[in-house]
Amino acid sequence: MKRLVLASIVFAVLSGGLSLADPPPSPSPSPVPKVLCIGFDGMDPQFLQRFVDEGKMPNFERLIAEGDMRELGTAVPPQSPVAWSNFITGMDPGGHGIFDFIHRDPVTMTPYLSAAQAMAPQRWWKVGGWKFPRDGGGAENLRDGVSFWEILAEAGVEVTIFKVPANFPPVEADVHSLSGMGTPDVLGTYGIFTYYTDDPPGVTELSGGRLVPVFLREGVLEAHLHGPLNTFREGDPETSVPFRVVVDSGSRAAVIEIADRTFLLRDGEWSDWVTVDFGLVPGLESVSGVCRFYLMETDPAFRLYVTPVNIDPANPEMPISTPGNWSRELTDDLGPFYTQGMPDDTKALEEGVFDDADYVSQSSLVFDERLRQFQNELKRFAAQESGFLFFYFNSPDQTCHTFWRNMDHDHPMHTDESETFEQRIETMYLECDRALGFALETVGPETLVIAMSDHGFAPYRRSFHLNRWLYDNGYLALQPGVSPEDVAYLSGVDWRNTTAYAIGINGLYLNLRGREQRGIVNPGEDREAMLAELVSALEAVVDPQTGRRAVKIAYRTDEIYHGVHEDEAPDIIMGYYREYRGSNESALGEVPTTIFADNMMKWSGDHCMAADEVPGIIVSSRPLTAVAPDLLDMAPTFLHLYGLEPLPVMSGSSIYAEDE
Repeated sequence: MKRLVLASIVFAVLSGGLSLADPPPSPSPSPVPKVLCIGFDGMDPQFLQRFVDEGKMPNFERLIAEGDMRELGTAVPPQSPVAWSNFITGMDPGGHGIFDFIHRDPVTMTPYLSAAQAMAPQRWWKVGGWKFPRDGGGAENLRDGVSFWEILAEAGVEVTIFKVPANFPPVEADVHSLSGMGTPDVLGTYGIFTYYTDDPPGVTELSGGRLVPVFLREGVLEAHLHGPLNTFREGDPETSVPFRVVVDSGSRAAVIEIADRTFLLRDGEWSDWVTVDFGLVPGLESVSGVCRFYLMETDPAFRLYVTPVNIDPANPEMPISTPGNWSRELTDDLGPFYTQGMPDDTKALEEGVFDDADYVSQSSLVFDERLRQFQNELKRFAAQESGFLFFYFNSPDQTCHTFWRNMDHDHPMHTDESETFEQRIETMYLECDRALGFALETVGPETLVIAMSDHGFAPYRRSFHLNRWLYDNGYLALQPGVSPEDVAYLSGVDWRNTTAYAIGINGLYLNLRGREQRGIVNPGEDREAMLAELVSALEAVVDPQTGRRAVKIAYRTDEIYHGVHEDEAPDIIMGYYREYRGSNESALGEVPTTIFADNMMKWSGDHCMAADEVPGIIVSSRPLTAVAPDLLDMAPTFLHLYGLEPLPVMSGSSIYAEDE
């Protein structure tokens, strides 16, 4: 069941006559004509309350005074694609099928990204060195279930959904929608930047980026910007576009010539968006992308950063909006923009290409661009008599991930230098308050305004290598001659003697007979005994360095998930205490040398923990009636506000139900 049928919506119908003795029928809820929902990814209730109490967020303070503020229950696990899928569908992961950023194929044990997949053509005509597809490729959104906006649109509500995560490709509906987190760059990745320098670091490769050592001849650099593979040519060679840089180190400036564009940059300056076309078949096929250049410095070293080449919103190679031409209309209004689902370049920061100041510069561009888009959508929304607008800001999440260490003096990555940006998280919260202020100034009093987040945040100081714990405790075995440090993507695992393994940030799977191709744990009593044993043992694990337990709750998914995808889920979801998180190594099927390790990444704040450790927020211009609102309540709430009934598979209920 890939998509539930909209016709399954159940509307109550009154039938039969009334006698004089019958009580009069209750009036139907009056539909709210306008609803604005602003999604601030990762906004944390503790931070928000503190900054409001300090008088630093007057617009949130005003909204709270008019209505209400509560913690908002998040998903299990509290990962963004999982949480936003709960928000979109009103179902838990057992219903929508998104359990983690990373899933695995139980037959091949190959990990893959959970939210979407690209499908290449399978058959080709071959002519000389060329090949032409005989069938279609494309991209598929792997999230199951019906989005709330499909139901609203069917009921005639005018809807705009701006960059909600877990919506690539965007679901076909009679709405204005732009895809968000999960949207790739033109290479089909989550974002590969390029770094050109004549003083390359000792490493030869960058995770998430391409390092290009260059040599300037008399101040002139000739280089190429690389694009997607040319699948029309035998061997699928990489495409590229040449460009030229003329450097004047005395003036600390450079002239860049690319794609019939010439522009001057000084050290520390960003270019506007540049459109580049990567030729595939001369005169017939090409791929258009957009990127920005950042001249980091010209002396003593030459350093040039280029953003990932984003899908060109004016000429998208893959579907990124509904209707299909809406991204072009947005470009006509405000110019090209980031289409990449996660635009803040945390990888460039983690790899040392960016220092903190560089990252602040780039992430500020992202926020300012999003704010201009928000103002544009608010203006359009204010002109409507009715409708629904959802608008998404990613910046609170990415800022907390990368700058927690700057304010956290107990974090292993905190240094004296990091204190330069100790207030960066606070600054971002104040920027979000400014965005809310624009909304309150623009929409009228008839508009219900909701500000919410999918989860909160916590420090991430220690990593738990789950696969190493499984290995040391006899649950995961390796093939003869394979050392733990040699394992990647679960290669080298001895499946005949393995009862449990980890893949994904929070997922633990049994090697279950009948599900995994080489499963050995029998369903039924053996499975039940193994799960009980693992839950008990994991919740007792103590970090020898801190003397504290790391795992707060080992959630059994057969007890908390419901729906057609329940059997595909991890058997256990790891719910960590604050300060702990599953390691990147275990998430990718590796077996590190220790069970615990200090988190020595700049990615220093996180939320992939126990759900009650990192609740989100909901602030509403109308008081809430729900005592403990949850993400699962949001889709039913939106439907209820417009007089519609939720789907039977939706778990929650309206947070305003009694108020209506």
